[in-house]
Amino acid sequence: MDLFTKQEKKQVMGVPLSNRMCPTSLEEFVGQEHILGEGKLLRRLIETDKVVSIILYGPPGCGKNAIANIIAQKTESYFESLNAVTSGVGDLRKVVETAYQRKNLYQKRTILLIDEIHHFNRSQQDALLPDVERGTITLIGITTENPYFYVNSALTSRSQVFELVPLKEEEIMTILTRSIKDNQKGFGNLKIKMQTEALKHLARVANGDARRALNALEIGVLSTKSGSSGVIDFTLFVAEESIQKKAIVYDKKGDEHYDTISAFIKSMRGSDPDAALYWLAKMIYAGEDPRFIARRIVICASEDVGNADPQALVLANAALEVCEFIGMPEAKIPLAQATIYIACAPKSNSSYLAIERALRDIKTKEVMGVPKHLKDSHADGEGKFDHGVGYKYPHDYPYHYVKQDYIPEHRKYYHPQSLGYELKIKKWLEQLEKLYNK
Repeated sequence: MDLFTKQEKKQVMGVPLSNRMCPTSLEEFVGQEHILGEGKLLRRLIETDKVVSIILYGPPGCGKNAIANIIAQKTESYFESLNAVTSGVGDLRKVVETAYQRKNLYQKRTILLIDEIHHFNRSQQDALLPDVERGTITLIGITTENPYFYVNSALTSRSQVFELVPLKEEEIMTILTRSIKDNQKGFGNLKIKMQTEALKHLARVANGDARRALNALEIGVLSTKSGSSGVIDFTLFVAEESIQKKAIVYDKKGDEHYDTISAFIKSMRGSDPDAALYWLAKMIYAGEDPRFIARRIVICASEDVGNADPQALVLANAALEVCEFIGMPEAKIPLAQATIYIACAPKSNSSYLAIERALRDIKTKEVMGVPKHLKDSHADGEGKFDHGVGYKYPHDYPYHYVKQDYIPEHRKYYHPQSLGYELKIKKWLEQLEKLYNK
């Protein structure tokens, strides 16, 4: 019996840590509270063993297969699994035929897990439709791709789609800590001295992927010799080597975060594209939210470039939208493009200064009323219809311009500079002034 136990343990330890630590119950699962929290739909379906056809999609290592494993452990139904990469229509037909007999003879339903379902072509996906619709099988589809693009609409309409999100750093730290302490499936039988910074580095660099973090932990533990006291010293250096990414000083909520973004903006403002790219690379490497970076680029495009090159704001906004659409790591390219463009563009802060001057007047001086000839043409409180009377329509005049009072007291806020496109704006305003004087 002891020999059997040792052999069984060797077999278990031969399985990768990420597989061994796969949760078998909802209580063990970490993250995805938006679909698995108390009272949430997917949790209720699993707890009551009433799982309908579902599609789970999200990035790698966020828990899609773990949820399927929990369902397999929990359900009273027969559980089958296929991988869309290695399976074809013939494999599907065998599973469906067996499920049909099982349902008719034993009144037992079949849950069919199809991993990487986006690899099935249209005809293979169509082959599933009749049996999903009749209830011969209950489908669990797993995919890293958006099912609304890669799975037939007829199949998605017959399934409940659940989107999973990357795990938070603290959630991955919980998973890693549990793996170190677990005596049965983890490294609880080993003496491991885990440095806090090493643990944080693995969680941070994993970028929401628990499998990547667990693989790095396993590599680090198995490749590090224990000391004379039998303790494995898991240092920051070991963590860097295990996940092949060095740690840099960067706290997303601390001074380094604000100092780096400040240096990034000031480098773009100072027309130094190389310095700006360095600070951009540092933020990307440290795992900064690309949308945060893109928003700062948009602000810089308007505040520091402005009308000297109006195209800068268009390009910056496009980079922001692309970041939302494609995400990292590809988003680094449009971020770099926008950074270089803005750093190299002619600079003007005239728009920023203009609105600041206007706001200062609103705050410190008496607020002026709208002149009657500029008001909307409707009856005032006494029933008079003289609002808008005397207004001169600019398009009725040469150059589509006519001088009239647009404010009770003339004030100058906008002072265009002699750079880039703003030079054209400046010359045009001067031309209009000469036209009026003439």
